[in-house]
Amino acid sequence: MKNITVIGSGTMGNGIAHVFAQNNYTVNLIDVNEDALNKAIETIGKNLDRQVTKGTLTEAEKSSTLANIATFTSLKDAASNADLVIEAASENMAIKLDIFKQLDEICPAHTILASNTSSISITKIASVTKRPEQVIGMHFMNPVPVMKLVEIINGFKTSKQVSETIVNLSKAIGKVPAEANDFPGFIANRVLLPMINEAIISLQEGVGTVESIDTVMKLGMAHPMGPLQLADFIGLDVCLAILNVLYEGLGKDKYAPSPLLVNMVTSGNLGAKSGEGFYKYTIGSKDLVVSDRFKS
Repeated sequence: MKNITVIGSGTMGNGIAHVFAQNNYTVNLIDVNEDALNKAIETIGKNLDRQVTKGTLTEAEKSSTLANIATFTSLKDAASNADLVIEAASENMAIKLDIFKQLDEICPAHTILASNTSSISITKIASVTKRPEQVIGMHFMNPVPVMKLVEIINGFKTSKQVSETIVNLSKAIGKVPAEANDFPGFIANRVLLPMINEAIISLQEGVGTVESIDTVMKLGMAHPMGPLQLADFIGLDVCLAILNVLYEGLGKDKYAPSPLLVNMVTSGNLGAKSGEGFYKYTIGSKDLVVSDRFKS
């Protein structure tokens, strides 16, 4: 397994491409937008520069990593010789199903098809292909070059052989795999998102301020980042989408998204990527400033 195709050149996609390329895999990175691909390569280059500065990578290794990545805007051209395809497109069911239908027609019979989805059913994704036993979830954590965990999600028909292959591949690129079965939210978000949602509800009900809620979880529970800051970092729209999957899939009120979260997403306050969520974000600034709306 040497030829890896990554679909989507955003934060997760370029991080996945970076890690595989750095470990001497040939990577085809695809996006519908040429500008997005150029930005992705620029981002990968900057992240590699940080590694060089820290002394964890040489200039020669940086050059070989970048040389291992080719960019494409054609799915057929990028995936026709892939051993593994990792889809890291938008967290949208219709988009993912369409991609996997196309991949099933384009890719060789041996190709394993993986999704980086954080919550959408692998079994559902696999159902639109003629190779459901070769469809699996590879849920990387952000930022991909730094975070060790890869959540491996086995669909209802994922074969044991494919699962073992992906577990071993994850180890080969320096990650720590943790296997999960295909239930709403898998493990990571089944546990994480209700906590984030409860933090938002606590803010909504006036139990505590943004600062106090995050401080309690950082200093009291030894979390590296408070739940409200983490929600901003994940993207409030992504948090809402995952909570909706949990609520619809499990049918329990405890997974119902906070009305405050719904309103923030509706208004376009999506967290770090939009410049404002529970905190305000300014390019180049490392100071954490609470949004004016939530200042005490």
